[in-house]
Amino acid sequence: MDVFADLAGGFSTAFTPMNMLWVFLGAVLGTAVGVLPGLGSSMAVALLLPVTLALDPTGALIMLAGVYYGGLFGDSITGILLNTPGNSSAIATTFEGHKMALDGRASQALATSAIGAFTGGLIATSIIAVGAPLLAGLASAFGPAEFFALAAFAFVATAFVVADSVLKGVVALVIGFTVGVVGIDSQTGTVRYTLGVPQLFDGVGIVVITVGLLALGEVFYVASRSRWQSGTRLVAVQGRPFLNRKEFREALPAWLRGTSFGVPFGVIPVGGSEVPTFLSYGTERRLDSRRRNPQFGRGAIRGVAGPEAAGNATAGTAMGALLALGLPTSATAAVLLGAFEQFGIQPGPLLFDRSGDVAWALIASLFIGLFVLLVLNLPFAPLWAKLLQVPRHYLYAGITVFAGLGIYVSAGSVVDLVVLLLLGLLGFLMRRHGVPLAPVLIAVILGPLAEINLRNTLAISQGDPSALVASGVSTTIYVLMALAVTLAVVSKVRSRRSADV
Repeated sequence: MDVFADLAGGFSTAFTPMNMLWVFLGAVLGTAVGVLPGLGSSMAVALLLPVTLALDPTGALIMLAGVYYGGLFGDSITGILLNTPGNSSAIATTFEGHKMALDGRASQALATSAIGAFTGGLIATSIIAVGAPLLAGLASAFGPAEFFALAAFAFVATAFVVADSVLKGVVALVIGFTVGVVGIDSQTGTVRYTLGVPQLFDGVGIVVITVGLLALGEVFYVASRSRWQSGTRLVAVQGRPFLNRKEFREALPAWLRGTSFGVPFGVIPVGGSEVPTFLSYGTERRLDSRRRNPQFGRGAIRGVAGPEAAGNATAGTAMGALLALGLPTSATAAVLLGAFEQFGIQPGPLLFDRSGDVAWALIASLFIGLFVLLVLNLPFAPLWAKLLQVPRHYLYAGITVFAGLGIYVSAGSVVDLVVLLLLGLLGFLMRRHGVPLAPVLIAVILGPLAEINLRNTLAISQGDPSALVASGVSTTIYVLMALAVTLAVVSKVRSRRSADV
């Protein structure tokens, strides 16, 4: 009963005029950035981090929550209309969504996408509202050894499961660790990796890291490639922006099945929603093959409904894992964790006790943001598509200026601008060589926390390493980590063998 009372208090905070404005602005800006190819929700959050520093913590986090879901809504618009998904989480939607668009059903594809994202997000957010405080209560029994085990699980899963190459995943983790430990060691006072620059004694700001790697790195990468292919064509959007009764009945089972795939993956640190969206797509394709008149390959509405619901359900429960455990399970969640830390708020088991007003207002704003986004996307998706007609050199020049100004205004430091440029070049090189960015962001955030918990565990046990596996919880986490690595290795070996055949 306390949960519903707390949630009601969160709604009373979120429904204030200013907070409603931040939800609406976040939804609009998140969708606008998500529509642009190659950007996506993590980029949207990173770009707007400097702006939110001028707001109070509650307003800033509420705005970023709108951006979080808005970016996911926008990702699929590009894939459906242009056959170029805005982010990897929208790839599965693109397969059947673009075929629907070519068949003159672009409006129905966009409506299926919007309602599917709304359905998955709504169910997952409802689970968060009820389950996150309970999960936080269970996690309050965790000690340093258990939290180190969780961080290790996140590192290993990200490196082995998310990256195409284990070596590239490990390289990304090392880069993240190196950037994350720059500054003065909080326990010993030792200065590390600052190159004698006093401005780096406090470390590299998470805002600088995320904007540099994600935004500026993407700008450099796009600038290095050839211009937009002449064969790329934006499909015109015509007709009704809603589903009739037959289409709704067709899509409803896929929405629910997709949500069931996405919900558990949100709390597993596998880097994002790519896995559940493809699992949902594969399931719908197999079910379709048993029908008398298979639709897949010709624009199947279930091929859009399932992956969209799975993607947003994953994003919803990822927010729950972030709030209750302080564990970022995707690149976007890692950026959001950095936003919390900018305001001196530490997500985790004590969040609902120490900053319960902020946490519940944030959860309430997720519900509000989903309804705002549904209203914005059902009738106005064709307007968002107009952004794709803006010349790329103007668009990315604007992103560069916005990123530089945001970083300079937030701290007024020229050193931050130099670091931003260097991180942008690093992000560009990582993209060119296929090194994933998600492990870097997760290592930057969790690396220092893992180091502190490792030190505390060894200090309490007087240097006995067996303390790391002394509890049943930590042992279980390590066993799950070993199983995840084994499954990832077996899956990659099988895929290589099938490719050789």
